[in-house]
Amino acid sequence: MFLSVTGHQGSGGAGDDGEAGEAGEEAEGGGIRPGRRARALKLTGLTLAGLLVLGAGAAGWAYWQLNDNITSVDINSALGDDRPARAAAVPSPDASATAPPLPAGALNILVLGSDSRSGAENQALGGGDSGGARSDTAMVVHLDAGRTAATVISIPRDTLVGRPACPLPDGGSTRPVSGAMFNSAYEVGGPVCAVKTVETLTDVRMDHYIEIDFAGFARLVDALGGVTVTTDEDIDDDRSHLTLEAGTHHLDGTDALALARTRYDIGDGSDLGRIELQHQLVKALLEQIADQDLLTSPTELYEVADAVTDSLTTDTGLDSLGELTDLGQSLRGLSSGAVTTLTMPVLPAPWDPNRVVADEPDAGELWASLK
Repeated sequence: MFLSVTGHQGSGGAGDDGEAGEAGEEAEGGGIRPGRRARALKLTGLTLAGLLVLGAGAAGWAYWQLNDNITSVDINSALGDDRPARAAAVPSPDASATAPPLPAGALNILVLGSDSRSGAENQALGGGDSGGARSDTAMVVHLDAGRTAATVISIPRDTLVGRPACPLPDGGSTRPVSGAMFNSAYEVGGPVCAVKTVETLTDVRMDHYIEIDFAGFARLVDALGGVTVTTDEDIDDDRSHLTLEAGTHHLDGTDALALARTRYDIGDGSDLGRIELQHQLVKALLEQIADQDLLTSPTELYEVADAVTDSLTTDTGLDSLGELTDLGQSLRGLSSGAVTTLTMPVLPAPWDPNRVVADEPDAGELWASLK
C-alpha cells in the first residue's frame, strides 16, 4: 500500500515520467527538494498512521487478553437476598463535572489466597498434586468511606466456625456443619460458600470477592521486581522450602510466596505467626507499587496487569478491566501508612488445642466496626 501511493506521488504533476520529476527537483537548488520533501512527508505520515493502527490493534488485543484472563463467579445471584445489608454508596466529593463520580462509600472485599494445585505451576509452588483446594489465606479488606484508609482483617484458616448451607451450581446445596474448619468452606462450595461463611461469621456484607492462586501471587511479585521485607527471626521451614536469616531481604515471587505460607518454623507454629508475615507482605507490596510509576512504562504495566488477571477470580462486579480500574482509581488517595492490619481475635478451642474459635465479644465488636 505504501509503495503504490508513494509511486503515485512521485510521478510528476505535468505528465513527466519519474526521471523528469527527479530532474525538476534538482533544478530547485540545494537542500531537500520540494517534490522529494512532499514524498517523504507523505511516506512518513502513512507510516505513522500504520503504526497508530497497529498500536491501536495491539492495545485492543491487550485489553481483550487481560479481560479474558479474569474468571468470575456470580455470587450475588447465587446467594440472593438472604445476606447482611449492603452499605449505601456515595459519590466521590472531588469528581469532575466531565467524568462520572467514582464510588467513595465504605466497601468490604473478601480476598482469598487459594492453595489450588491445578496446573503444573501451582503444583510446583504448592508442593503437592491433589485436586482439591482450600482458602490458604483469608482477609476481609474494609475500605473506609472516602477510600483514604483501610483495615485488613485476617481470619485464621484454623478457626472453627458454623459453616452454613451453601448453594451449589447444580441446584443442590451443601449441608450446614457446626465446628467446621473455616477454610473448608471453599473446598466444599467454592467462592460462593466462602463468602456465605464469612458473612455468617461476621454479619457483614461482602461487597466484592477477589481470589488469587499460588502462581498468580508469585508472578505478581516478580512483575513488580520483587518485594523487600524484614524478618525478626531466622526462618528454616522445610515445608514452605524457605530459609532466611533474620534481617532485611529482597524476595522474588517464589520466595515471597514461601514466606506467605511459612508457619511451622516461627512463633508457636500456628497460623497466627504466618498471618503476621502475610501482613508484612501486604504492606511491603503496597509500598513497592507506590514506588513504581507503572504508567510511564506500558510494558511493565502490562506485565503487572497480566500477572494479576491471569490467576484472578472475582465476583461479577469486578470481572472486567474497567471495573477493576474504577476500583483502583478510587483508591488513589490510599497509602500503605493508612492501612491497618489486624487478626480476628481468637482463643484456643476448648476441645482441640490445635484449633481456634472467635474470642467473643471482641471479635463481634471488631466486625461491627466495619458496618
